[in-house]
Amino acid sequence: MNQQSKSNIRLTVPFLGVANMNVSLRFYTKELGFAMTKQWTPRGQIEWCWLERDEVALMLQGPWLDEGHSQEPERNPKSGPSLCFQCEDALVLYREFSERGVSVREPFVGNSMWVVVLYDPDGYKLDFESFTDVAEGTTYTEWSQTNASI
Repeated sequence: MNQQSKSNIRLTVPFLGVANMNVSLRFYTKELGFAMTKQWTPRGQIEWCWLERDEVALMLQGPWLDEGHSQEPERNPKSGPSLCFQCEDALVLYREFSERGVSVREPFVGNSMWVVVLYDPDGYKLDFESFTDVAEGTTYTEWSQTNASI
């Protein structure tokens, strides 16, 4: 076995096939606050990009069209993976996304974490999560009402 002095694998970056790059870019940058830090524009428009926010990254790939070939992304979000973003405070993101008009579900506590669920334009499920000691199954509304009286 080859022993290396430093780690070789450093990062996992989700690579999402999207149906419409402009729609997806607007969602991730304007609504969720990601920044595009890399892009590939072989035919004068963005066909691939790297997005970052805080310490996480995503890659988006639009359908490529090249010399008569068309490759549409496979679209069956219910069988696809969920992206789980581990956060310091998922409720801060819930309020931020809600203020931006993003369609986001009411947060709840599951697996000892606040879970904020939303879907991107292609149907990918995005979970923003942060650990909590609040009781399992508690909703944001229930928690807010209890804490408002304190």
